[in-house]
This record gives sequence, structure tokens and C-alpha cells, in this order.
Amino acid sequence: MKNIIAIISTVIVVGLMAYTFSNGRAFQGGEAAKFFGDIKVDNNAQVNSQPAENENLEDDKIRALRDKAGNNSSFQVSNAYKSKCASCHGVDGSGLQNGKKLMGPGLIGQSEEKLYTDLVEFKAGRKENLIMKGLLINLSDEDLKEYAKEISQFKARRDALEK
Repeated sequence: MKNIIAIISTVIVVGLMAYTFSNGRAFQGGEAAKFFGDIKVDNNAQVNSQPAENENLEDDKIRALRDKAGNNSSFQVSNAYKSKCASCHGVDGSGLQNGKKLMGPGLIGQSEEKLYTDLVEFKAGRKENLIMKGLLINLSDEDLKEYAKEISQFKARRDALEK
């Protein structure tokens, strides 16, 4: 009985592999697939100039991809903030991305002292949040102060750009 089940399973897996191979390479792009569409590789393709309207379309696609990746902000933020904080709190600290609420609360407008105190409490476990604790556990107090200082400046940076 075990041999029959093993043979049937093997036949199914090999059949699925053949089906996937016959339809081209497997692509698990998820949300990214919407931006890239159907990508076909043509080794013999020659580069030719595109009309101006296609360039605008390409710029729009790139801008949308950057928004999706969380790299678009009205002001510059550090790479450290982008890598640790932006996915939950937004690139500008607003807690929003593309008008949608993110997992973390908005940080913009908070004082440096409050931000630093909160970071220390998350790191120590006095405020319970496993994600925050995991992100902060290997950071020094100086690193926490740098994050607090940078985030506290977000409101002033945004206001300066709006003027």
C-alpha cells in the first residue's frame, strides 16, 4: 500500500513539473506581478527608442513600484529607518502608506524624549511588542537616541516641504 501511494505521489509531482515546464518558468511574483505584467525574455531583441508617452508610462510604473516598496518619501530618511521602521510606521512616520493604515502607529509629531523612552521600554520588554523588541534588542542606547532624534524631526521636515 505504501509503495502504491509513493508511486501515485511521484507521478503527480512529475506531471505537475512537466505542466509547469510546458507553460514557461514558474513566477511567484504576488503583488509584484501586477507591476511587471507578462515579462518575456528575448535574447535577440534590439534596443530602440520609445515614444515620449511610453517613457511617462514607465516613470509611472517605477513610481508605483517605489511606493509599493516603501521607498518614496517627501523628505530624506536614513537607510536605518527605512530598513527597520518604515514597513510598519511609514516612510515619513505617518503610519500610512498610499493612504492605507499600516501595522504600526504614526510617529510623526512626537518629541525626541517620548520616542526615546518608548524605544527603551520596548527594548526592555516593559511595553509588549515582539516585533519592536526583536528589532531593538541588538541596538545600543546611542542607536536608540539616533532613531528618536531622526523621527522627532519628521514633522519639521514635512512642514518645511509643504511651504
